[in-house]
Amino acid sequence: MAAIGHAESAPMSAAQALAVAHQSAPAMLPGRSYWLKLATQQASVQIQAPKYQINVNTLEHLAAKRLELNAIGVATLSTDKPIVFEPYSANRDLGGFILIDKLTCATVGAGMVEFALRRASNVHWQAVDITREAHAAQKQQQPRVLWFTGLSGAGKSTIANLVEKKLHALGKHTFLLDGDNVRHGLNKDLGFTEADRIENIRRVGEVAKLMTDAGLIVLTAFISPFRAERDMVRAMLPAREFVEIFIDTALAEAERRDVKGLYKKARAGQLKNFTGIDSPYEPPPSPEIRIDTASTTPEDAAEAIVATLLAS
Repeated sequence: MAAIGHAESAPMSAAQALAVAHQSAPAMLPGRSYWLKLATQQASVQIQAPKYQINVNTLEHLAAKRLELNAIGVATLSTDKPIVFEPYSANRDLGGFILIDKLTCATVGAGMVEFALRRASNVHWQAVDITREAHAAQKQQQPRVLWFTGLSGAGKSTIANLVEKKLHALGKHTFLLDGDNVRHGLNKDLGFTEADRIENIRRVGEVAKLMTDAGLIVLTAFISPFRAERDMVRAMLPAREFVEIFIDTALAEAERRDVKGLYKKARAGQLKNFTGIDSPYEPPPSPEIRIDTASTTPEDAAEAIVATLLAS
């Protein structure tokens, strides 16, 4: 790894680097996927929580969980493929980048690359002899991720459970990842802020991808309120393996059911960052399957979902 400031060295290539980012739009959220443009290159990038924010007046290093409007900070970037760069101090063209929101295409920040992380060159993909295609062929099925999304109380877990029972009865190899269950283990360290919700879905997406590599049909039942993170998981998988299932239930109806008493707590101010009350839900614009729970029973919904899967 070349050290910062080695102007005489050849350009470096890495997928993880330390960068100084200037936030020029509302909060840049750790874990969310953005487009990074550096010279003529473009890559999907995720930003980790800032190492620190810089006070522009005193240059003091300040603790920060995310970079707000007009903030300057230092953070680690991880791209989905290696990019060629040089430290900004050596080459402004190969060291400066901009970040673009994937949904709005608006520029949300700009930054300067300082250096590649050592682990970027020390971690490699290990070749394996049993491929994902071999795992799928052994199970005689097409791996899929059935991504159930919708408000709390919409019926995601109920319908997903029914779908899995039907698939299991047909001899399919499945696994159900439920939002509440995952938070008892893998994601027990996460709360419900926007940044934690993003990380929650990122981890679940990675687990689901590993399970499809094993040839499984994976069902996930998560509110997953942000479109960007659902699209991020879709991008992890081969074409047609991600099936977005929108359990469409009006807020008033979900709140009327309030099976877990969460809406009541949220309305009383006892539960912060609750989706639909003080945290947004972004409905899928074009899901593969939409279930209107106002006119469909859970049993009929499950039947329709399985029929659609078997026909595709």
